Amino acid sequence: MNIVKPYARLMPLIAECHAMPEDGSFMHFSQNDGINLLRRIEWCGRISHRSEDSQTDDSWQRFIKAVVIDKGDWSITEHAGVSVDWLSDRGVTHELVRHRLFSFTQESTRFVNYEKKMPPSFILPEGLEECDVPYQAWCAAINHAEAYYRDMVTLGKVAPQIARSVFPHALASRVIITGNLRNWRHFLIMRTTRESHPQMREITIPLLEEFKEKIPMLFDDIEPMQSQAAAIVRAR
Repeated sequence: MNIVKPYARLMPLIAECHAMPEDGSFMHFSQNDGINLLRRIEWCGRISHRSEDSQTDDSWQRFIKAVVIDKGDWSITEHAGVSVDWLSDRGVTHELVRHRLFSFTQESTRFVNYEKKMPPSFILPEGLEECDVPYQAWCAAINHAEAYYRDMVTLGKVAPQIARSVFPHALASRVIITGNLRNWRHFLIMRTTRESHPQMREITIPLLEEFKEKIPMLFDDIEPMQSQAAAIVRAR
């Protein structure tokens, strides 16, 4: 049984294919990348008044504060977007794909043969290891599911898209998610609240901190673990 940790990380804006590590991980998304996105937003926003010639190297700070933060014109943040490399269990991805304005490419249990391509990975729910009996029961269930899948694929010659039905929600799945910054803002507001599933928050709260660090200003006011009623006020 292969247990892995969930994660979500910003992907860099440009990555040369030949520079990709063999494990498929991406280079670091820098604050420079984030500031370039804000400069893009400023340039697009200035089209309305045809003031592009007033843009300077650091004018994005004044522009974003005045137009987006103070006046609330969040629509111009839709002109810039990022992709996130995400790994979680299937239960969390079922909630994730409800955010329909994003673009998703998800690891397919129809086409990936976990006997030939790679062994399946599983996400252990946070805190479960502290409880001996539930942890042992969880491990037994995972081991049985993995064994039944293997038998169906190898002995029964069943296609992976049929054998996958024995896998539980704990099956790890990798997803690439792309969306504009306004959509990411709404997502992080809604999915870091105290009503969010604990396994969702385990991923989204660190992701929110990365957004705050790498893309200044646009996410600074989002506080995790608020009530959803209080958080939704910020979802502009």
